[in-house]
Amino acid sequence: MEPAAVRAEAENRSVLSGFDAATIVAGSMIGSGIFIVSADIARHVNSPAVLLLVWLVAGLMTIAGALAYGELAVMMPQAGGQYVYLREAYGRLWGFLFGWTLFLVIQTGTIAAVAVAFARFAGVLFPALNSNVAPGGGWQVGFTRERVGAIVIIVGLTAANLRGLDTGRVVQNLFTTIKVLALLMIGLVALMVAPNPAALRINFGGAAAFFGTGSALSLGALAAFGAAMVGSLFSADAWASVTFVASETRRPERDLPFALAAGTLVVIALYLLVNVGYLAQLPLHPTGGVGVFADGIARARSDRVAAAAMQSVWRGGGAALTAALVMISTFGCANGLILTGAWVLFAMARDGVFWRPAGLLNSAQVPSVALVVQAVWACLLTLTGSYSDLLDYVIFAQLLFYVLTVGAVFWLRIQRPEVPRPYKAWGYPIVPAAYIVAATALMIDLLIVKPRFTWPGLLIVVAGIPVFLIQERRSRQTSAPGAKPAAGGGGR
Repeated sequence: MEPAAVRAEAENRSVLSGFDAATIVAGSMIGSGIFIVSADIARHVNSPAVLLLVWLVAGLMTIAGALAYGELAVMMPQAGGQYVYLREAYGRLWGFLFGWTLFLVIQTGTIAAVAVAFARFAGVLFPALNSNVAPGGGWQVGFTRERVGAIVIIVGLTAANLRGLDTGRVVQNLFTTIKVLALLMIGLVALMVAPNPAALRINFGGAAAFFGTGSALSLGALAAFGAAMVGSLFSADAWASVTFVASETRRPERDLPFALAAGTLVVIALYLLVNVGYLAQLPLHPTGGVGVFADGIARARSDRVAAAAMQSVWRGGGAALTAALVMISTFGCANGLILTGAWVLFAMARDGVFWRPAGLLNSAQVPSVALVVQAVWACLLTLTGSYSDLLDYVIFAQLLFYVLTVGAVFWLRIQRPEVPRPYKAWGYPIVPAAYIVAATALMIDLLIVKPRFTWPGLLIVVAGIPVFLIQERRSRQTSAPGAKPAAGGGGR
């Protein structure tokens, strides 16, 4: 656990309020997913009710996980967050495997994907940014205009965060506020101001239209439901990023549980509202003919459901408006991920399991080397064109680490009952246990229905074991009697 003197020093230098922490949660969650993944979900389900249920279940799982993380966050308000919780509960290996996967793919891959999404939608407003290489799946190494645009975003936001947390939090607060209002606008306009009567009739015109006619309890339907949840969970992911900067919050015992609960609740409510708005503009499945209405949500062009819904409302201006909203959303999301991710590398470096210079703070009291290393790797992933596949591979691994972390609430109550817990997980033990059961069932489902993605995800995690063993051996040699001390001062 963190020494009292170190904690006091951290509190004196902390700059993040409860509102700042909540905007990190919400801003990191809202990226490009809400604008596109409903198309993929619609291809897995057979009714508007099930589409909304997929989002609701993913939302409830997210909120349940966040409520459990609150207990761990106030117990251990240190830089590194989830890395620290896993290390303290299960040992250094599990903490390292999380940090390894986070750096290799989860955080940096998401930064790359979100930055490319920014550049891609910017191409709608600025055609010069449109890619000069035909899009496709798999590895396509090289420069394209949109990848260069993405790299500019990554480098620019990293440079801003190198100036200190004050700069990063101002950017985060501004863009999170704008995109929350933007999602609220999309939902209200599509649903209440200018709903499409034909879409309302098709999607909500009776129980058979809304609930569908197939059996929701068959094994095939349940397997499809689990596969459909991948998109909604990805769109609601990154909520735990605020724990990475727990040491920088002014009053972690109050601010962190508030941020985790409020941030996830607001985002999930917005996601449900927006999806009801989509259903108020477009049929779930294609109806035949041409145009955005005929394609429906499931066949929206390039999966751009939000753009199709806004075109249904504003015709030609809908695409430009949606592009601007996605740019705002992805810019704020990328900033939140860049701001928080480097602190995990900082904590790992302080533990001797990552490059030592990453454990240093610059004059602005941020881990400058970790920020630069994170940016370099994210830019390289951008150039490979492989980040989308890599993110698919680690969905299973992400769920595994979430289950282990929520399980740490139970384990640490047994192993360390004496540790003060200013906040205790709401609904314990039922709510955390329900999360573990639901996430485990989803992992089993993904192992069966999406083995192409789940097994490579496990291999990425397992590949970190030999790296950890090498780092541990080097760490023991460094700490041996007569060894030269590592550079760097005290940490948080």
